[in-house]
Amino acid sequence: MKIILSGGGTGGHIYPAVSVAEALKRKYGEQVEILFVGAEGKMEMERIPALGYPIIGLPVAGLQRKLSLKNLALPFKVIKSLSRARKIVRDFRPDVVVGFGGYASAPVLRAAQSLGVPTVIQEQNSYAGVTNKLLARRARRICVAYDGMERFFPADRIVKTGNPLRGTFGDVSAKRAEALDYFGLQAGKPVILLVGGSLGTRTLNEAVMRHLDEIVSRGSVQLIWQTGKYYAAGLDERLKNRELSGVWRGAFIERMDYAFAAADVVVSRAGASTVSELCLVGLPTIFVPSPNVAEDHQTKNAQALSSVGAALLIPDAEAVERVIPAAIALSSDRPRREAMRKHILALGIPDSADRVVREIEKVLEK
Repeated sequence: MKIILSGGGTGGHIYPAVSVAEALKRKYGEQVEILFVGAEGKMEMERIPALGYPIIGLPVAGLQRKLSLKNLALPFKVIKSLSRARKIVRDFRPDVVVGFGGYASAPVLRAAQSLGVPTVIQEQNSYAGVTNKLLARRARRICVAYDGMERFFPADRIVKTGNPLRGTFGDVSAKRAEALDYFGLQAGKPVILLVGGSLGTRTLNEAVMRHLDEIVSRGSVQLIWQTGKYYAAGLDERLKNRELSGVWRGAFIERMDYAFAAADVVVSRAGASTVSELCLVGLPTIFVPSPNVAEDHQTKNAQALSSVGAALLIPDAEAVERVIPAAIALSSDRPRREAMRKHILALGIPDSADRVVREIEKVLEK
């Protein structure tokens, strides 16, 4: 069995593909040969080889939102990428090609479809992008994480598999004492976990700075604050003479299992993988969707949960003023947290990668 997995640009596209690759290897071992196809210069070109998988890069790139000379070269990169993708498919001769989104996914799936190779799409978000909607017309299966995706894709080919994740997620409460000790926090006080991704987010950092005196002086809550590497140095300078009792601050959280175990409330962006992780650990969450993403899909992801009582949604433009007071209020409202926990856990799919593998198998059987 030979399979091409394509996607990248961000961890949200890369790690679902890696999770499926690992599930395939667990089940088939040396009987499956996997080739990744990514975009030149993007993170997958380093991450995938480091995990032991071969990868080929395409010169494809995305449209720059601001006026840029780079956009003039885009049509030539697309043509070159389509040509190279056809050669990759011809040379590797895959039994199936699976696309996970990102720059490289479109030319590879288009090339495979034009050459009669079966394709599968894994759509991570609750709002499908234009490219996946076009590619879905000739895809054999569309694996989705949310209900109601019939408005984007042919209903007879949709299967709800959830988003494949790397690592083990589930009830982490048994680690709470150990986790509190790891972050230097006290038992008996609620903990707010604020994460903006590995790069960080200005909005969430400014929200904490606006309300930091309230957090520290009141002492009613504790905070695990992931600042992101882009903002760490600047915050170090702004806070160098501050005593922050009950606050753990760092550019990156190495032990997210401990962070989840310690947290009573989470404040987070609403990327697809993050949302799926939080559904599995069952933590009451306030989502602040990033406004700087294609088709505002993070807002759609957050709305899918907030509409069923599984999370709260605060727009980015209002977050500096509202999100920390809302998190403090939620941390002291146990009945509401329990209700949110029940609803968010109902949305989790722990065996998502295996479900995607089963859909690949069904396509191959046909």
